[in-house]
Amino acid sequence: MKTIDALRGSLSGDAPPESLSPALQALWWLAKGDWEQAHKVCQGHEDKNDVNWVHAHLHRHEGDLRNAGGWYSRAGKPMPDGAVALEDEWTLLAAEFLARTSV
Repeated sequence: MKTIDALRGSLSGDAPPESLSPALQALWWLAKGDWEQAHKVCQGHEDKNDVNWVHAHLHRHEGDLRNAGGWYSRAGKPMPDGAVALEDEWTLLAAEFLARTSV
């Protein structure tokens, strides 16, 4: 899967495609409206910077900016200011991780 349209198109399924990285799986669950499942994916892969970046986004999404800040720091990324919409950040993350996908 190489495009955001393909990723969004896969949301009609019951689970993310197995070929997705953990970071993309977490974004998939978030787009599906299942914050808890997205968070579980992140908690299972805290050794990966990409997943920590998504973890930060999840806490920003829920409004826990203090926790989000810690995860952005752990991922080595700056926390976006309030002018960056959550959907725009989701798209940026998805595009970044899809660009690294070999399948």
